[in-house]
Amino acid sequence: MLRSVALFLALLLSACGLFPKEMEDTKAWSASKYYTEAKSELNDGNYAAAIKLFEALEARYPYGRYAQQAQLEIGYAHYKDGEQALAIAAADRFIKLHPNHPNVDYAYYLKGLANFNDDLGLMGIVTEKILNQDMSERDPKASHESFENFKELVNRFPKSKYAPDAVQRMKHLVNVVALNEIQVARYYMKRGGYVAAANRAQYALKEYPQTPATEEALFIMVKAYDALGMTDLRDDADRVMRKNFPNSRFLSDSTGTNGEPWWKFW
Repeated sequence: MLRSVALFLALLLSACGLFPKEMEDTKAWSASKYYTEAKSELNDGNYAAAIKLFEALEARYPYGRYAQQAQLEIGYAHYKDGEQALAIAAADRFIKLHPNHPNVDYAYYLKGLANFNDDLGLMGIVTEKILNQDMSERDPKASHESFENFKELVNRFPKSKYAPDAVQRMKHLVNVVALNEIQVARYYMKRGGYVAAANRAQYALKEYPQTPATEEALFIMVKAYDALGMTDLRDDADRVMRKNFPNSRFLSDSTGTNGEPWWKFW
């Protein structure tokens, strides 16, 4: 028994002796060595390993360009790893610590990207890419925040190389938020909440004009006012819709050709 215990302790001490050597080797790395190894892990998709190395770099060499770049890379690694909140936190930290850094525009851009893809995760990515879920069916909070992030980037750094992409994403996000209002209006229509549906559709028209949501917003207003017996408002909305969307699919399919209620169009 004592012999077994002695053998176990000998093996344990031998194993423990390996770790100081590994730690000593790593501690001997230069800042550039840390950065190179971390970037290699990042490029290979080993995001957790990359983050640990970038964090070790910053802890070992807290000052200088490598540490600053590591802070940005940590945010990007979290973003690629699907950790949107951690990516945003890293970007916010970088902005706070280095507001005048030449690459601070990327931190704003990264925040926008993280919010743009917020609430996806693994299952969200599968749904978005494979099942083609409409972004407007998701919680609009992240879309609003993403828009504001990109807007701040474009306003602060209009000549940034990330600005053109940010502008395109902002245009898309406006459409997304507008369609989200339509999703809510549809919900009210299907449940007989005609006043709420009309108000939501009207809000979409006012706040997000000239978006793809406009056509359906007008259609919902026509049907909601009709159900409420508000014929003047119904006719006004119908006139505007027919003038702007004479070939609208809603006009051709709204009469219930299959004998079903019109709201089953959706």
